[in-house]
Amino acid sequence: MPPHLSADRPSAQPPPRGSVDALISQTRRLRGEVDAVRRETPVDEEDAQGRWQRALCDLALHQLRDLDAHLAQLRDGPPEVPVPAPATAAHRGTPGARGQDSLLSRVGSAEWNLLTDEASWSGELYEILGRDATAPPLTLDELPSLVLDEDRPMLTTMVTDCLIDAKPIDGEFRIQRPDGGVRTVHMMGEPVLDAGGSTASMWAVLRDVSELRRSQRTVGETRETLQRQQHVARTEHRLAVELQEAVLPPWRGSLRFPRQGPGALDVAAHYLPSSASALIGGNWYDALELPDGQTLLSVGDLTGHGVTATSGMAMLLGALRGMAVAGTQPGQLLSWLNQLIDSTVQPALGSAVCCRYTPATRTLGWAQAGHPAPLLFRDGTGCALAAPDGVLLGATSGAVYGQAEETLREGDLLLLHTEGLVPLPAGTSLAGTAGNPGETAAVRSLLDLAPRFGEARTAQDCIRMVVEEFGGTEREEDACVLVARIGS
Repeated sequence: MPPHLSADRPSAQPPPRGSVDALISQTRRLRGEVDAVRRETPVDEEDAQGRWQRALCDLALHQLRDLDAHLAQLRDGPPEVPVPAPATAAHRGTPGARGQDSLLSRVGSAEWNLLTDEASWSGELYEILGRDATAPPLTLDELPSLVLDEDRPMLTTMVTDCLIDAKPIDGEFRIQRPDGGVRTVHMMGEPVLDAGGSTASMWAVLRDVSELRRSQRTVGETRETLQRQQHVARTEHRLAVELQEAVLPPWRGSLRFPRQGPGALDVAAHYLPSSASALIGGNWYDALELPDGQTLLSVGDLTGHGVTATSGMAMLLGALRGMAVAGTQPGQLLSWLNQLIDSTVQPALGSAVCCRYTPATRTLGWAQAGHPAPLLFRDGTGCALAAPDGVLLGATSGAVYGQAEETLREGDLLLLHTEGLVPLPAGTSLAGTAGNPGETAAVRSLLDLAPRFGEARTAQDCIRMVVEEFGGTEREEDACVLVARIGS
């Protein structure tokens, strides 16, 4: 093939071999680093971000491999164009026998002589197009026969602009191989001018970019999936926050329950969000004045995050309030809540503590479902109340929940909380049975606040102390705390 030169400009000189070798070394070192990142990226079909990162690494590796091969060609100089020879038995019928997936077979070249109507193809171009190496190369008029119908106008326009207006060719089209496969080819070329400035021939370099485009599509698809998931997550978070704010009592200070009469409770509560997750959990706190003058106190936590957890929490809290208003005692109330969770379509587990306070006698009746017991603070010291039997809500059908009773005094302080209020070192479990090291450590940390609680004037002051002590530390889960002080 004659050199691809235009009559009005000199040929470019090849770069020094040492500089190209240095670029090849840098490219291969970068390939190794990108490959290491790819291997460290976890493979999980459910993780859109991980799939997007892996697709980006695959695309980068594909481009770096091509760059390595192209630099090697630049270093070694242009190959000689072989004269087509009769095909051997091994080659006949297997156009890709030289290595269809080899890097060098992705780039071929061609020249079309306009004066003689002759065409000259490199062996690599035969492999790209899936043509028999013994067949004559196609002329410019015949080349569109390989191209898909919808891409032919683009190829025709590029060739026409090159031959008539001497515009460089730079575009992509898809070809159909004889075996039925479709490949994407990137074509770059320019006219070769004779001494009089007329177009004598046209040369082009054709590159099989099918794998590259496939990798780019994968990156685009995983990016879109990730963006959709992020949009869904943001929407879900907003809905979960709005639902939680609509359900939890919007207290901004201490409240009195009941509003009239002796022995009333001074109540305050607070929700502490997770610092490790943007998702909202199913924690709740509640205080409700009942028709008989008693007061319902409860805190709980439903497993899960997001709208599913907050909607489930809203359902439980609504059922809890309704049964309490009807006069249901705490033990029976938790049994029915357990039956409610057991009959729902979406399985879940929940923990709760439910208290019913009678102001006339300062008596507290309470039950728990796999939940930390209320803490009682009196005269500058504190202790956890002895818990009656009770398993997690939703853990087993037909569960029976015991009920305990405690006589309180004026000035006593009750603290109800969900697990996770006191952040613990990594690897320490808070859940479990009584005596669990994590639970014991959390309770001990809260009981250490007893002297400070003794100096507090209101329940809201106690909440502020809890938040100052534990609110600024890292917590994996969100949590709720409720404080009730027995008045005169």
